[in-house]
Amino acid sequence: MSDATAGLRRKITSAGELQSVVRTMKAVAAASIGQYERAVRALADYYRSVELGLGACFRESKPAALTNEPIGRSASGAIGAVVFGSDQGLVGQFNEVVADYAIETLAALPGRPQVWAVGERVYTRMADAGLPLAGLFAVPNSVQTITPLVGQIQIHTEAHRAAGEDARLYVFHNRPQSGAQYEPVGQRLLPLDAPWQRGLAEVRWPTGTVPEVMGSGTTTLRALLREYLFISLFRACAESLASENASRLAAMQRADKNIDELLGDLNGAFHRVRQSGIDEELFDVISGFEALSVEEH
Repeated sequence: MSDATAGLRRKITSAGELQSVVRTMKAVAAASIGQYERAVRALADYYRSVELGLGACFRESKPAALTNEPIGRSASGAIGAVVFGSDQGLVGQFNEVVADYAIETLAALPGRPQVWAVGERVYTRMADAGLPLAGLFAVPNSVQTITPLVGQIQIHTEAHRAAGEDARLYVFHNRPQSGAQYEPVGQRLLPLDAPWQRGLAEVRWPTGTVPEVMGSGTTTLRALLREYLFISLFRACAESLASENASRLAAMQRADKNIDELLGDLNGAFHRVRQSGIDEELFDVISGFEALSVEEH
């Protein structure tokens, strides 16, 4: 009986320690969600400024001029794709959802896909699907480390585009919804098609002063386009990280609930075993007393 009690004690202690770890991970995930959501909101004004600048450039040039070359190459050649996932587990179906969405979307496009994966888990998923992988990037662990990652992605993708290996560039990631929900989304970043350019050219300037592009229009336009790509990748990464932590928070909440139920069962079993041991000892005492009483008579 003592062995059973000791075994239950060990299980209760282990479950309690595991619950402490789970609750710590819950707190970290909840705090992380906030910083990434604030980063996404902070991009809004800057993104609006870049759009206004692009619109001013497009109004002074022919919108289709910039896209003639990439559109001409996009019918053939490789499709560049950046897929954001996670390095760590305990995130439910987070990686499976975005990987399956990217695989399905790329399969419907003409051309040869070339994938850069952000996160070992999604990298493995894409490799298992047989997609050609051009590179693997580590997932940032804070808002401050997103910028260096985006810079690395831009360097690699621009090098492939300069070599004529891919004219199209897509980005896939999970976007947070209400609560702990998220959904996979995809966006084509390149080439910049004429309708998109015309849409920006028609955006009304917020003041009465007509904007004027200083210096070389082409140089300014390319600088703004680099900022547009940077913001798009930064936002995709931040939204993916917010979704990852929301998924981890939900997983930890489920784990915490399960551990609570397990602890309740273990404590109940421990008390039953302990009470059973006490009852057996009492029965032994009573039996011994009765035996002595019979002998005395």
